[in-house]
Parts: sequence; structure tokens; C-alpha cells
Amino acid sequence: MKETPLYPLRFAPIFQYRLWGGRRLSELLSVRLPGDDPIGEAWLLSDRDEHASLVADGPLKGKTVGQLLTQSPEQMLGKLSGHFSRFPLLLKYLDVSKTLSVQVHPSADYPQLIPAGDTAKTEAWVVLEAGPAARIYAGLRPGTSANVLRQAIAHGTVADQLTSFTPKPGDAVLIPAGTVHALRDVVVFEVQQNSDVTFRLFDWDNLDPKTGQRRPLQVDRAITCINFAQGATKPAIPRVEQSKSLLHEKLIQCDQFGVTRISGQGPFDVGAAQMPRVLVCLTGDGQVEYAGTSYAFGRGDVLLLPAVVGACCCRPHGVVSLLEVSLPDAA
Repeated sequence: MKETPLYPLRFAPIFQYRLWGGRRLSELLSVRLPGDDPIGEAWLLSDRDEHASLVADGPLKGKTVGQLLTQSPEQMLGKLSGHFSRFPLLLKYLDVSKTLSVQVHPSADYPQLIPAGDTAKTEAWVVLEAGPAARIYAGLRPGTSANVLRQAIAHGTVADQLTSFTPKPGDAVLIPAGTVHALRDVVVFEVQQNSDVTFRLFDWDNLDPKTGQRRPLQVDRAITCINFAQGATKPAIPRVEQSKSLLHEKLIQCDQFGVTRISGQGPFDVGAAQMPRVLVCLTGDGQVEYAGTSYAFGRGDVLLLPAVVGACCCRPHGVVSLLEVSLPDAA
């Protein structure tokens, strides 16, 4: 049977209830939020068995990312096809209306803490909205040891041991695996390694209204994988390239991914030869042209450009702001 050719793939968001969430994601997406519960996360691109993103339109509508990778690994991942058995990144919107738990994710230096089939977890945020109580906690204060942290957990004073800052829209923050972190009163775009390994240190004594219970902590495992040498984490300084009608800002570049913000009006090129790229539309709308066909996108949409698509032309309808997420050239 002949395979259906790949094309720029748009995915439907997957919504997640979180006790710290809200309803602000309705302002970022072109689809309605379900129900009335607080929605903390919209998973934009996920290759996980428990929450697999589905292609939203075109001949491959209803296919998961994993199915496409199994059927066409080289066309999907190009030069990276021999390195990954699933798509290596997970992309989300987060609405942290209350306060995210104080948590940490393990690095690859602690394989005993990472379940089979999962990976380490470095992540990054791009701040989209910042409320009046907005705060980003990231990194430990100088002199904070494991014993000091345990005492702070016991006395409910963990925030005193964290470095923090007041974020503003547009800030980009890299959170390497091993960094203690939390968020409050912000809406962010998040890109992370495709891992679901999180260890909570402190949950602000919150009760889950659905269960009436506090969520479990994983203090011992968290402290084991903390990078105690990690100092204060601040917003990244963008590397700016500007042309007459377009602004390119390299926000994040690390071993696991890169994030570039493209703002302005086109047309302009997106994607890269023999490598997958992901486009996330923050504002505006337009279309991507590939092989004589146009693929529409709007505010909040995500488009995966498989490696076989390569570089193609983006034609905005007026001014747009996009994030282009890249994978490293070599795994």
C-alpha cells in the first residue's frame, strides 16, 4: 500500500485539568476550553501513549505522531531518525493561575530516577501573559544545602531558599534538568524533553478540590537530583536579527532544543532541510505553502514540519508572531 505523503501537520490541543490552572488559555486558542474546571495545560504536540496528539486535518487526519514516526521515520525526523524512537519534545501552553508546586526534574546523570522509556527533562518557558502576582522561581539561593532545604520544607519556608524574579511578557527562561523551580500567575509556552518525570518538593499546602487531599511529595528523589550549584536563573538575552519587515530573536539554544521568535509580516521562510521544525502561532494567522498547497494556521495553532517538508514559505495575513522550535543537528 502506498504511503500518504507527509505535509505540514496541524494538531488538536489536549487539555489537562490542574488544580493550579484557570481559564485564560481560551484567549490563546481558536478552540473552546472544555467544561468549567481549571485548565492548567494544553498539550500542543505530544508523542506519549497516555496523551497522543492527533493530526487535525488533511489526508492524515486522526493519525498520531507515533504512528507517523513508525511508518515514516526518515521522512519525519530526517537526520535524527536513527536517534529517536519517538518525537523527542513535548510542547504545551500553561495557565498557572495559582502557584505551581516547587519541583525538579532529573538530568541524565541520574538514570536510576528515570523510568524505563522516559528521559531526563530540560525545559524552557516563553512568558505570554503575566498577572499582578506573577513570579518565576528558578534556582537556589547561595548556601542552600540539602539539610537547609529539608528544614525549609518542614517549616513551609521553601520560597525563602529560592531565587525569583517578576516576569514580563516576552521573557524566555531556560530550566536545565536539576533546577528547582515554580511559577505563579503566568501564562507560558513550554517546550521540554518528552518526559513526564517530576519530583515535588513543596506544594504550598494546596488541597485538590476534586479529592480534598494534598498531592504527594517526592522529597528524597527531588533532593537527590537537584543541582545545588545552580545559581539564580534569569531571562535569557535574545540574539536579535532584524530585516526591513521581520524580527528574528533566538530566545533559547541548548543541547535539547532551540526556540526562535519570528515577528512581523512576510512572506518569510520557515523550516530546515532534512530536519523537523515546529511552528507555534502566538498572534495573527496565515498559511504555509508546500508542494503547491497552502496549509492554514491561526492563533494558538501548532504546525509540525516533517523533515521531508524542509524549508517552505510562510505567508502571514498581516502581522504575526510565531515561535519556531528546532531540534539539535545531532542527537
